[in-house]
Amino acid sequence: MSRIKNAFNGKKAFIGFITAGDPGLDETEEFVLEMERAGASLIELGIPFSDPVAEGAVIQDANVRALSAGCTTDKIFEMVRRLRTKTQIPLVFLAYANTLYKYGYERFCDRCSETGIDGFIIPDMPFEEKNELSGIAEKHGIDIISLVSPASGDRIQMIAKEAEGFIYLVSSMGVTGTRDEIKTDIKAITNKIREVTDVPVAVGFGINTKEQAAQYIQEADGIIIGSAIVKIVEKYGDKAGKHIYNYISGITEAAGIC
Repeated sequence: MSRIKNAFNGKKAFIGFITAGDPGLDETEEFVLEMERAGASLIELGIPFSDPVAEGAVIQDANVRALSAGCTTDKIFEMVRRLRTKTQIPLVFLAYANTLYKYGYERFCDRCSETGIDGFIIPDMPFEEKNELSGIAEKHGIDIISLVSPASGDRIQMIAKEAEGFIYLVSSMGVTGTRDEIKTDIKAITNKIREVTDVPVAVGFGINTKEQAAQYIQEADGIIIGSAIVKIVEKYGDKAGKHIYNYISGITEAAGIC
């Protein structure tokens, strides 16, 4: 069983996101281990990019900090290699299409396989264009994580039928960031997805409180939190590890995941 499948095997999943290299890659390594210790089931690592179009101000600023500190894709791969000597938690990259294109699809997927990356999310690659990458990723055993949103409409089931790993259900229109209220009918979209696939559904974009976590874990197979964690890194820098642990511990306990 793949690491991603195991994260959802008979249980709900908490997925945490951090930007790799913010404030440094040694800290990223530490933060991943703290997230796992706090009950995270899977970690998304953002590869910093100059124009992260799906991100709100919090994660945009994290990208700038990481790039300013000298973070590169090659350095992230080496950090992942070190992590794999310490943990087998599923690791998924969030990366923008230009990063993969410039690095080279074959080379990127080969390095993912070599270092222990289980999948990636490419928020600016339309479903109709993923075929230029999907065959290469499949050859290397890497899952391309599909995204659906309230705007996907009639395309939801088309996307879901070809999904692998897990489906990232974008809870709200717009960019990433914490939200006081999520108005999307998550359960209705999840039910529509489940008519055509049993690939797990994890909901993200906006979730940040214990109450939201407890609610949406009932309507999907997992929850994803990013901006709230990145805010902790922004506030505490290289001392953020214990604060990340405390925050995620509270979320996973409230959601009944721990």
